[in-house]
Amino acid sequence: MCGITGAAWTAGQPPLDIDILRRMTTALAHRGPDDNGYYRSTDSSNASGDLSAAQPPGAALGHRRLSIIDLGGGHQPLSNEDGTVWIAFNGEIYNYRELQTDLEKRGHQFRTSCDTEVIVHLYEEYGPDCVTHLRGMFAFAIWDDRKKQLLLARDRLGQKPLVYRHDPQRLLFGSELKSLLQVPGLPRDIDPIALNEYLTYQYVPAPRCMLAGFQKLPAGHLAIYHNGELNVRRYWKPGYDQGELHGAGLDFSKPENAPAQEIREQLRTVLTEAVRLRMRSDVPLGAFLSGGVDSTIIVGLMQQLSERPVQTFSIGFPVKAFDERAYAREAAEHLGTEHHDAIVTPDALKILPQLIWQYDEPFSDSSAIPTMYLSEMTRQNVTVSLSGDGGDELFAGYDRYKAVRIAEWFDGLPRPLQKMATLKLWQHFPASVRQKSRRRRLKRLLAALGEPRERRYLKWVSIFDDQRRAALLTDDFRAAVGEADAAAPLLRAYEECPNRDFVTRTTCADVLTYLPGDILNKVDIASMTYGLECRSPFLDHHVAEFAASLPIHAKLRGRQGKRILLETFGDLLPESIQSRPKMGFGVPLDHWFRHELKPMLQETLLDGSALNRGYFRPTAVEQLVKEHLDGQWDHSYRLWSLLCLELWQRMFVDASTIPANAPATTV
Repeated sequence: MCGITGAAWTAGQPPLDIDILRRMTTALAHRGPDDNGYYRSTDSSNASGDLSAAQPPGAALGHRRLSIIDLGGGHQPLSNEDGTVWIAFNGEIYNYRELQTDLEKRGHQFRTSCDTEVIVHLYEEYGPDCVTHLRGMFAFAIWDDRKKQLLLARDRLGQKPLVYRHDPQRLLFGSELKSLLQVPGLPRDIDPIALNEYLTYQYVPAPRCMLAGFQKLPAGHLAIYHNGELNVRRYWKPGYDQGELHGAGLDFSKPENAPAQEIREQLRTVLTEAVRLRMRSDVPLGAFLSGGVDSTIIVGLMQQLSERPVQTFSIGFPVKAFDERAYAREAAEHLGTEHHDAIVTPDALKILPQLIWQYDEPFSDSSAIPTMYLSEMTRQNVTVSLSGDGGDELFAGYDRYKAVRIAEWFDGLPRPLQKMATLKLWQHFPASVRQKSRRRRLKRLLAALGEPRERRYLKWVSIFDDQRRAALLTDDFRAAVGEADAAAPLLRAYEECPNRDFVTRTTCADVLTYLPGDILNKVDIASMTYGLECRSPFLDHHVAEFAASLPIHAKLRGRQGKRILLETFGDLLPESIQSRPKMGFGVPLDHWFRHELKPMLQETLLDGSALNRGYFRPTAVEQLVKEHLDGQWDHSYRLWSLLCLELWQRMFVDASTIPANAPATTV
């Protein structure tokens, strides 16, 4: 697990300055505290060192390393035997031993025992198609000095990030945006469409970045830069046939109709293998354990594969509604792990500056805060931690999938009854101030029933839905957004899965949008802030492909999601955990804004510079703040989104330079 950065340029262009490359790499030091390295093709090809001479196309690679495998031999950037192929790699390849054995039979010779060198030889053997042989999480850059070509690639489900900027004669790339912003003179203009999407989703969906001209390489994509042209293409996607693009992919096109017992046996086999591969490590290893179904299953399989108690970690908060420690302890006792937990009192004033700096873009999933605290605690004991991420999306665990099913029943009613319900029923349902109250959720469900299915789902999950954004945005900013539809990222994802029931299509859409854009981004940044590698067995692409093939009744039955997980791994789950309600991993934002964060909220959002940026109507922002502070409405998620946006604007846009190191811990 590491940080990568660098550039490639066309013939006749000046090479990236070595001091700038060092600054770009230093900005990623938190991702790789153990080692750093640099490569420039100019340094090796121009023996005279005369950089004023006409230059061929070239590249520069920077790397920060978190040592996990082959602690002494994995220095990067790393090359093949003759120095014609160089790589900077972030991630883990779990099947590297098997790949190395095959490559050695083909005549390749290895100098190290690390997974990075395996990718280099795979590239020599298969070119860009090397990505289809990899089982793991990764983002990497390969410079082929013979072809004068740069290859960028990102793993199938988007566990590792990769951002880039393509200008006419140069390509910049890095694990995080702050690395690219170390290059002097780059414009930092807001992309209006990205801002509109951020207000909708609480993150900026790929491929956009909040800053115009920068992009994220989407999950399951690779990019080839040659002669100034950048060709981005997909190598893994849902619903394509076996063999196309040399892989199977997430096949949502047809459900598996095997007998239930056979499905359970296959699931147990494939997930156990995914856990076994992720336990390969030359450093101490443990697991997050919340006491939920997903993390308990992963820890249970780890314990069955381990000869000694697995180290497990959880945190809790003083507010009971946000404290899962009792469930985690029960799971740990049931499985026989060596459990560590702690209670923390989140200090938003202290952690906010670091949160804004680490996430590069406005990112307002407030569960990033406890994830950072958990990562910090876990890193004090181990360097690698397994998690249960992906279980909800792949196995229909979220409560909102039940709402989708209820809405499907509504869609089957005669049109007159549908019209009557949408016009009258929800309007007379009493409102609730609390954001997550059952009454408010029910009213939200009823209010959206008359809309098209895909847009109905977006309305349920939006922070600012269409109506609220229309009230918030200024006329000038709406004109800058133009005809762009904030629903477009979600609608495109739905189109990837056209032939299944709508609940399955919704889980597919979440796998392609919410999972990489929110969940995996949150975990990657929070864990790498403290140099902790986080591995997710549910996101093994073999597990994901198997989950995609299952019929919806295997996952969601009545009011119970994850049915196949409960039936397959019941021996690992205490009864209370099997039947417990799902608890979000969050913080008490509504309370904070009325108490500890009240001064910051008012001083930041109601400040003249914030109100006059031209994005939002000042009266609309003032109304949101007043309604929340007066207890008329819980706008905590919306206010958190606006607060994160304004603090990010001050740090990344208004500032004259972007620091290469984390800011002070007070605002």
